[in-house]
Amino acid sequence: MTRTRAIVIGAGVGGYTAAIALRARGIDVEIYEAAPEQRTTGSGINVGSNGTAVLRNLGIELGAPLPGQALEQLEIRTHTGRSVRQLPLGSMSRALGAPTIGISRNDLISLLRTAAGDCRVHFGAELSHFEVDGSAATAFFADGRSATADVLIGADGIRSAVRSQLAQTNPLIEYGYVCWSAAIPFTHPRLPSGLAAQYWGSGKRFDLVDIGGGNAYWWGTERLGIEAARTARGDQRTLLHAFDGWADEVLDAISHTPDSVIGAVPAQDRPLLQQWGSGPVTLLGDAAHPMLNSLGQASGAAIEDAWVLAQTLASTPDVTNALRRYEQNRMARTLTMVRNARRRDRIEQLGNPLGCRMRTFALRYSPTTVLARPTLHAMRFEPSPTP
Repeated sequence: MTRTRAIVIGAGVGGYTAAIALRARGIDVEIYEAAPEQRTTGSGINVGSNGTAVLRNLGIELGAPLPGQALEQLEIRTHTGRSVRQLPLGSMSRALGAPTIGISRNDLISLLRTAAGDCRVHFGAELSHFEVDGSAATAFFADGRSATADVLIGADGIRSAVRSQLAQTNPLIEYGYVCWSAAIPFTHPRLPSGLAAQYWGSGKRFDLVDIGGGNAYWWGTERLGIEAARTARGDQRTLLHAFDGWADEVLDAISHTPDSVIGAVPAQDRPLLQQWGSGPVTLLGDAAHPMLNSLGQASGAAIEDAWVLAQTLASTPDVTNALRRYEQNRMARTLTMVRNARRRDRIEQLGNPLGCRMRTFALRYSPTTVLARPTLHAMRFEPSPTP
């Protein structure tokens, strides 16, 4: 029997996880990545219980002795560092059967690339377009290369070339603020082991997360307007000015961050698609459902996608039917994640002083079950043998 062949466009968290899951089910995979070498970034990622449960089923453990830190507590603070509310992230994760892990993106990619084994990864392969001929898809790359397979998976992020060809309209939705981020060697008395701290200000937010081994990652936002957010750059001087008067640990983290590792991206997502694919072509992760950082689930959703895609292809003989089943399986859940991220973003980025005071009051006195509901919904995913 001929083995199914798959092409994955994009060597990120979703692309590598898809390759691992597909290969585990006897599907031949090759990855094509536009960058000339593996992309590196100074940012960090929270992988929730939903993501770590899938990775565990694929034989990948995060956290000591491997990179990553199990997160025990989520604490929301005012911009000056006063505690507003705590959520027991560790006990929530244990109730779901898998930890929530803070980890640098580079470490996570390294672990996934190792787990992918001898899967071929072709760098410098910028997709120009694809063509479908019957049951096969052929990817054509800017340097003249091409590749044909039974399945073409677009895991190439928010600016997906695969999505651009599939979707008749594909506009960016821009939110008018910049998100700076970095992962650095950093410890502080107000950042004990296993803590994720969020600082909510007026039109700004800052997160500081322990990722183990004397390291932390942070990300901060500032509302600048759409044009300014597109062109914003990250440097220590700019951030120290933006967060002047904030908590000491916030300013210390920025002061310990070299300009060279600070990333800056505008806050963006895209309209929700009614259909992710056509024929032997589909989408995965941010290519299908880009979401704002507020929910911390972009990587988790991509990991879930990869699992469900592999399981569906393995259990459904016809590739096209399998891809449509996969898409139908994933659409409702990822739609909820995207909408919850947008709702939370509106609350976090409030700039009205009265609105900020009302937000603090609601955070302090709302029942834990109400505050935790969107987070728990996103974290609750059981990797079943068949979708």
